[in-house]
Order: sequence, then C-alpha cells, then structure tokens
Amino acid sequence: MFVCCAYYTDESSFEVKIETDSNDITEHPHDDKPKPYLCTVCEKRFTRKDRLNDHKQTHTGEKLYSCTQCEKRFTNKHSLSSHMYIHSSKYKCTECGKCLKSNDALAVHRRSHSGEKPFECAVCSKRFTRSCTLVSHSRLHSGEKPYKCHECDNAFSESAHLNSHMRVHTGDKPYKCSLCNKSFSESNSLQQHKRCVHSNRRHYDCRYCGKLFKSSGELKLHVRIHTGAKPYSCRHCSDRFTWIDQLKTHLLKSHNEGTWFTCQICQKKFCHSSSLKQHLLRHEV
Repeated sequence: MFVCCAYYTDESSFEVKIETDSNDITEHPHDDKPKPYLCTVCEKRFTRKDRLNDHKQTHTGEKLYSCTQCEKRFTNKHSLSSHMYIHSSKYKCTECGKCLKSNDALAVHRRSHSGEKPFECAVCSKRFTRSCTLVSHSRLHSGEKPYKCHECDNAFSESAHLNSHMRVHTGDKPYKCSLCNKSFSESNSLQQHKRCVHSNRRHYDCRYCGKLFKSSGELKLHVRIHTGAKPYSCRHCSDRFTWIDQLKTHLLKSHNEGTWFTCQICQKKFCHSSSLKQHLLRHEV
C-alpha cells in the first residue's frame, strides 16, 4: 500500500510516496468520515467533539490525567490508556524487554534492533523507520509549518515541537532529575543536566588543544575560541559576536532592544537575569 503526500515550494513541487504496512498505520488521512470539529489553534479536524476536547489539552499544556503506577501525567484519556499497556507487559520486546503501548508501537520498536528503515525521502534519499517521521521530515524540504502557537508568532513543522514550545508559555517542567529534583521543560535538557552536573565522564575532546568536555554543545562553544567564529549578527548593524549573550548585550545597550533586569534593592540594572541573580547574593551577605 502507498500513501502519497504532495509538497509545493515557490520554485518546484514534489511528491513523497510512502510504502506502508499494517504495523505502521495508526491514522487514516483519507478516511471519508466527516470531521466537523475544528481546532482553532492548529486547524486540525476531528470526527468527534470529545476527541477535539482531548486534543485542545496539547495546546494548553495541562496534564490532567495521572498514571496510578508511575505518576506520569498525560493531556488526555487516550494517551493515559495507551500508556497503561506499558505496565501490563502485554506488548513486550523479546530482544530488550521494553514494554510498548500497542502492537503497532512494538512493530516499530523492533526496527531499532533490526536496523530496518523502509521509508525513504524522494528528495534527499534519507530513510526512516516510521512513515509519520518521513512525512514530518518532508516538511523541511517544503518549508511547511502547519502547527502555529496561539500565544506568539512561532510556527512548527511538527506537533511535538509545538507542544514542547508551549511549555515556554505555561512554565511546565515535567522532566525531573532523580538525583537533585531539578526540573526541566524538555527531556534532552534533563539528559544534558545529568551528563554535565552528575557525571564526571568527558567524552568530547577539542582537536585544537585536547581539552575534554562533557557534552558536544560545550565543545562546540569552546571551539569558537580557536576558530574565531562569530555566528551571531546584529540585525541593525554589521557587528557580529561569538556568544549569544554578547549579541543580547549589544542589542540592549546600542539599539535599546530587549529588557533590563533591575535590582529592586539598589536599582542597579543588568543585561542578563543570571547577572542579577549573582548580584542579589551580595545583598544577602
């Protein structure tokens, strides 16, 4: 079975043809059932009102449904119900023992062991284990960003990216470190925190001076010292900067763009919130 998705740009158009199988179909985009219920945030449509209401929770960031086994929280009942299969061990991988939420999810997971990537991008030939991942990837070629934030002007090519972005507005930090209880809005931020704060392992070495770092991000920033790279440019003038904080300081001082952080005790102003926090410690002495 093939699913065809067409994409258009200003200069050309292309079609992504996806060969699917019964283990990878979870949605039916060409279903003839009427979908009268419209999400006013991302314009996705639904056949039933209760599914629209569940979907709206993904935009608010609220997680009203809690798992009684592990206290993980979810935005809708369907996600919670799917999650509960993990605790029942109904769909368990015989290779690694991981429990999945459905037979479809188990079939996709098994590809991580076999290395199978049956879905190929017709533009760049990159291959994927899941058809939905290919569809999301194809939006990079077309520039399509259908998922729009209703709080600001940001738009995203994937709904998961929009959901992560919404935490900027809601302040939700669902990923908690088990070692120090510090919380994060994204799982990769938690993983980086564990590597940098709770681990002494340094796997990333600088090819210029041999200095070791805990993360690739730290190494990338360090290398700029050797290369002199200045990736951050001012939109108002020709000045360029090595660090993002340097650009923010420049925009604030030279072009009055940004927000000053003011000490409520002595009224001293700072360009960065971190600088204000350090300053406030002096008042506590």
